Amino acid sequence: MRALWILLLLLGLSVGAHADDAVTGRVVKVLPLLLDLQGRTALSPSLFDRDAYQAQLRLSTNEVSAIRYDVQWSAKNAGEGELKIRLELRGVSATNNLPEFKTLTAPATTGFLDNWTSLTLAGDEYKNFGAVTAWRATLWDGDRQIGEQKSFLW
Repeated sequence: MRALWILLLLLGLSVGAHADDAVTGRVVKVLPLLLDLQGRTALSPSLFDRDAYQAQLRLSTNEVSAIRYDVQWSAKNAGEGELKIRLELRGVSATNNLPEFKTLTAPATTGFLDNWTSLTLAGDEYKNFGAVTAWRATLWDGDRQIGEQKSFLW
């Protein structure tokens, strides 16, 4: 009887250890940043200056060439898995006031200190898309969603 209990205990520990191997993750933060005609988000490295320049770009739309979404994410037990960031955008067309939908995808590669992935809507796609009204950023492990963050209007 004692041997049966020990066997069941070892089996339970083994199953628990393998359950912890599942990839888990989350989207920590999403920063939508307008880019000027030179591709800059700010004129200096100061966060205060960046916020002031972003406010200026929101008012002067002719000086905006693109919008970049910087997505901070974290994942556990990812190993060499195929993590990716998917960004879904909803907006109103600049030409005909109809709803617009766009999906951007990028591989989620780990950085030196933090995990950030940038996705950019630029050029004619940006001009034709119009104003972004809502967004949703998701973290994927293969075909399984493991993290999400969305804007208030999503």
